[in-house]
Formats: sequence, structure tokens, C-alpha cells
Amino acid sequence: MSVEPVRVAVVGTGVWGEQHARVFSTRSDAVLVAVVGRDRSRTTARAEAYGTRPYTDVGEMIAAEQPDLVTVCLPNEAHFEPTLDLVRRGVPLLVEKPLVFDSGEAAMLITEAAERDLFFAINFNHRYAEAVQRAKRAISEGRLGEIVFATWRFGGEPNFGTHPHANLIETQCHGLDMLEYLVGPIASVTAQMTDKVHPGTYTTLAVALEFASGAVGTMLGSYDSSYAYPGAHHLEVNGTLGRALVEDTVARLTISRAGDEVHEVWQAGYFNDVGRDFHATFDRHVDAVLDALGAGGPPPVHARAGQRAVDLAAAIIHAFESGARVTT
Repeated sequence: MSVEPVRVAVVGTGVWGEQHARVFSTRSDAVLVAVVGRDRSRTTARAEAYGTRPYTDVGEMIAAEQPDLVTVCLPNEAHFEPTLDLVRRGVPLLVEKPLVFDSGEAAMLITEAAERDLFFAINFNHRYAEAVQRAKRAISEGRLGEIVFATWRFGGEPNFGTHPHANLIETQCHGLDMLEYLVGPIASVTAQMTDKVHPGTYTTLAVALEFASGAVGTMLGSYDSSYAYPGAHHLEVNGTLGRALVEDTVARLTISRAGDEVHEVWQAGYFNDVGRDFHATFDRHVDAVLDALGAGGPPPVHARAGQRAVDLAAAIIHAFESGARVTT
């Protein structure tokens, strides 16, 4: 029996919004029914490029197209009101990170979505890198032993907004989510930050982490670096039996056994374009999103993970401002 393609509308016409349009316009199990934007000419151009219909009004689009899923990809600091409007309209959602910049707003979105039993996913696509998936399996299988420490370092060119902690909230949220995904809940944090390059905006931060398991960790995130540098992203999880090292998210995974100079390495092969493509981590996440939506189950990465990242960021800011360790 044939299954009707999922009808998907994309809200947002920015750079990453184009990735949303690309993904859903090229799948056999989905059809891109609309693109929604604020600027009519820009929205029309995006819709024409991906063979769909443009709208500048969300309500008009929903009434006309009856989408099964709406994805939201808007400027980072403009997520709350459009997302709340869509939640209240009762449409299944896949939103971009960060969920919002404020814990109170995050709680409102999660509460109202729960009241409507709404499918509410967030795109923490780093989880879907092949290297990360393999590292997750190695940890789950006990190959690293008991986890003792983890390290996240990620930095590149700035993506400035108006918020002084944009780096932490909109970029390093990937690290907060990833560390909890691999190691478990973060129990407390302490932090240092600098605004020496851009006074009033904290572009580089260093965080010390305590996990509920008793493991410890570090996070260094920067807007004072470059994605052109080798090793722009470094993720390490170290246990009593071994270590998993992820380089540049999609570039390489090395699993080492304690005391053994021979290492197991995953690296995308010559024809494995998907494995080496960062943008394809979103495609892989969408695979899981559509499977879950079709099965009537919960999202693979619920928006509660976005709320958790916002709450952790708030704790880190409080730790920095107070000079104290803050429980999470």
C-alpha cells in the first residue's frame, strides 16, 4: 500500500532555511508545499528555486496547504513569537536551535506544546554525524568503560546578534546537548568568559562541568577563531578502558583502548559523500523525524532538549556573573 508523502512547509528564507527547502524538496517521502517569509520577493525567489508556493502569512499558508509538518528556521533571536503562534495553531513542528534565548520562554513553549500533545522536534543535527553515532554506540556498549571526563571545543567566525551571550546560547548549545547525549546529565557548572575583543559581547567562554555520574568535563567555545582552522571542532570522551575522539564533527572518529598503540579509525571513504558532508547530518536527522512522525511516536530529539540547553546556558551565565559553582 502506498503512503502519501508528508506535506512540509518551511518558515524562513535564510541560509539554513535553504537547507530545509533543499532537504524536503528532494525526498520521495515528503513534498515541500510552501515557503513562508517576511519579504515577498525573497520568499518568491526561494519558492521558485525549490518548486513550491510562497507565502508571507503563516495562517494563510496553513489554511491553504494543510501541512503535516512545519519547520521553523528564523533569525536566532526571533524564534519565540513565531514558534508560540505555530504551537497554538496545533501543527507538528521541527524547529532550529536555539529554541529561544530565555528560560521562561522555553518553558512556555514546552508547556503549551505538551497541553496539545504536539509533535515538537528540534534540530540538534550534530547528533547525526556518523562519527558521533559510532561514538555513541561504543559508549553504550561499554567499550570505553566508566566515563571519567569529556571535552568539547568548538569555535569559528562570529554570528553576532544583539544578545551578549549569543555564542553560548546559539552556537555552544550543540556542545551542551552533545555532552549530555554522550555522557549524561550535567549536575553543576563554573565558568569564565571574555569580551576583550568585542566589549559587551562574550565571544569566548570556558566552562568546567560536573556530570551527575561523577565524571567531569570542559567546554571551550569561541567566536574569536576560524572554521578554516584544522581541528575547529574537538570532541573527546575518555573512560577507564578507552577513548573516543571526534574530529571536526564529520571528519574522523578514533577509538583507542587504554595501553594499546593500535587504534580503530572511522573516516568517510572515497565515495561516501554523505558521511563527510556536515549538511547531510540534517538529512539523517530528517530521516528519523519523518519515521517518528509517520509512526505517531515522539520526536527523535524533542524540543525539551532545546529547553535543557537554554537552562544550562542560563546556569553558565549565572556561574560566570556570580563567580560560584551553580547546580543545574
